[in-house]
Amino acid sequence: MKKTLYLMRHGQTLFNARKKIQGWCDAPLTELGIKQAKIAGKYFKDNNIVFDHAYSSTSERACDTLELVCDLPYHRVKGLKEWNFGIYEGESEDLNPPLPYGDFFVNYGGEGELQMRQRIADTLLEIMQKEDHKVVLAVSHGGACRGFMRYWQETSQVDQKGGLKNCCILKFEFEDNEFRLLEIINHNFDETKGFNLSFFT
Repeated sequence: MKKTLYLMRHGQTLFNARKKIQGWCDAPLTELGIKQAKIAGKYFKDNNIVFDHAYSSTSERACDTLELVCDLPYHRVKGLKEWNFGIYEGESEDLNPPLPYGDFFVNYGGEGELQMRQRIADTLLEIMQKEDHKVVLAVSHGGACRGFMRYWQETSQVDQKGGLKNCCILKFEFEDNEFRLLEIINHNFDETKGFNLSFFT
């Protein structure tokens, strides 16, 4: 039976705005991040997408985003957390090494790229294997979402080269224990033109 997973990145945080490395450390949503989450919620409502279950990373920025997107009770799961960047957490993004990061952060108390990908893949597989999970929302992080996309890149024809903006939504089909990326919903959340923000006051 085919199921659907909506994997979503959290809204903009203070550390995002200040260009700080943000993995397992946390920062609150900015005003823009709150608007982004509400716009994402409106997208789901406008498209009559109803979730039967919802999950979030244990990070506050992900939980706060989910609570702005829908009213469904949800589970906090450590396996959905962002890449662990070790002692680079909270430092300037200027200190990041060139891509791909690979195992760079392992030497500084963080995770390797393949380790992070496997963690995210195992977590989402366990979630989607549950019998009563048909349409699921999971709120995670930019690096984690990208890692999951790369883990399953061979099953999809969708162009995955673009950036994953805050509150980007990845739509996956799940069947026979395999995920297939169907769509990247990467609205220009940074610009509020075309959205009636009075709806959110």
